[in-house]
Amino acid sequence: MEAATPRAVVRRAAIATFVIFATNGFIFASWAARIPAVTETLGLSTGQMGLLLLVGAIGSLCSMPLVGHIAGRIGIVRTVRLGGLLAVVAGGTLAGGLLVHSVLVVAAGLAVFGVGIALWDVGQNIEGADVEHRLGRTIMPQLHAGFSGGAVLGALVGAALSALGVPLPLHLAAIMVAVLVIVALVPRHFLPLAAHETPALSAADNSADDGGSPARADKEPGGALAAWTHPRTLLIGVVVLGATLTEGAGNDWISKGVVDGLGTSEAAGAALFAVFVGAMTIARWFGGAIIDRLGRVTALRLSMVSALVGLAVYALAGTYWISFVGALLWGLGAALTFPMGMSAASDDPRHAAARVSVVSTIGYIAFLAGPPFLGFLGDHVGLRPALLAILAPIAVALVLAGATRKPAS
Repeated sequence: MEAATPRAVVRRAAIATFVIFATNGFIFASWAARIPAVTETLGLSTGQMGLLLLVGAIGSLCSMPLVGHIAGRIGIVRTVRLGGLLAVVAGGTLAGGLLVHSVLVVAAGLAVFGVGIALWDVGQNIEGADVEHRLGRTIMPQLHAGFSGGAVLGALVGAALSALGVPLPLHLAAIMVAVLVIVALVPRHFLPLAAHETPALSAADNSADDGGSPARADKEPGGALAAWTHPRTLLIGVVVLGATLTEGAGNDWISKGVVDGLGTSEAAGAALFAVFVGAMTIARWFGGAIIDRLGRVTALRLSMVSALVGLAVYALAGTYWISFVGALLWGLGAALTFPMGMSAASDDPRHAAARVSVVSTIGYIAFLAGPPFLGFLGDHVGLRPALLAILAPIAVALVLAGATRKPAS
């Protein structure tokens, strides 16, 4: 009788986490799909837009290593809510900056957006890893499918509003209202850090000392800093870094690449971005079964091969429809590595929160800082050829895929 209620609590937390992942994807894609419009509104070159995106990346990278500590002090619920609130404030700032054509105001908005997304992203991944552990089955790919599904919806909305000529500031204002409501209501169903410390969830959890407790993980010998010197965690981080470069580049540049390189419309570029995130959504939704059947390492290697082929086809394509095929393979290949990295980092529940935070931080270095670098490179060689530079880190991830294998015992 006691086990039934806690199990229901965990399932409710899983649903809430899925909704938060989806909302995160929606807000991110709503912005990413309209990057060509921002570039045009502000009169920026590709390299200058890359520099502007770098401001947001710096905001995230400066705050992300602190998220574990912040979550330990205020809880996962408040961490995610704070991230959502900052994203809403950033959306208002971005809308205002675009209305007055101010690069500085837009830059300020992106800095705040970067901090908010860092809190939101790491918080939801810590929660997702803990829920996965307590459920006893692989759900991280499906949680990330929530992100991708939200991104599909955001991209389609962006494409439709772009085709209809709806101003981006008005688009952002509507998103802010929706996000504010969701982050206020949904995270209350999370398993907050205080709840993670209670031993009531299951006999399996009670068999290990503080199993799966992020709050207690940082109190292990060496503390949170020990995770930054753990060899396997760092190798997983390198694998995730290579993979998130492919995802980050696709999110930020796949639409603009065909607009600039093939002369398509902004709406057609946004539609291709929707193909990319749609492929990621499908792969992530069914990815748990694939990973359980093939194993993490094999699934990861197949993903990296698909990403290599898809990115090369997209970058070298001479027509929109060949780019379509490349974007499809690219999205399928980019889908599973980040969630597999989160699961691998949380294999030892005693250290899960600290290690998930480390791998998330390393991955988002590439996710956020890589696209601006590609923008600068694109100014010299063209955006689509610049994307070929990502083939090298994908190959490194392919070689190091074995690091994600679950340790014996």
